[in-house]
Amino acid sequence: MLRVTKLTDYATVVLTVLASRPDAVLSAAELAERAGLEGPTVSKLLKPLAQAGLVEGFRGVHGGYRLARPASAISLVEIVEAMEGPLAMTECSLDHGECGISGHCGVRANWRRINDVVADALRSVTLAQMLDDVPPSPPPARRIAARLASA
Repeated sequence: MLRVTKLTDYATVVLTVLASRPDAVLSAAELAERAGLEGPTVSKLLKPLAQAGLVEGFRGVHGGYRLARPASAISLVEIVEAMEGPLAMTECSLDHGECGISGHCGVRANWRRINDVVADALRSVTLAQMLDDVPPSPPPARRIAARLASA
């Protein structure tokens, strides 16, 4: 079965939270709460996303993260590659990928063609399009202090 890793899936969720509030700078804790993920997981995701130029971070009291560019300018292939490296269905799908049987392998060209189709499909979907199926994120839940009546 082919699938993206949980971290890539979670990175997409975090990015959709940011995309739904393009003018806001959200802390890692706010992102975690809005995405329904654990704080350490979100913190782990933000580093490669920032290194890939998908998010930008701000320090200080009102610091946090926001998208580095509009959601319509971020494709899913960028998210996958930020989290997992270059897209490759098989080792030989990479240009530099070589294996012990490459000299007499009859399937390498087909795997490359399949890899290109998958990459093109991921390139054709933007983060903004991923928002179409996402309900607006509710504001963080507020805790209300309550006392139980004693019997």
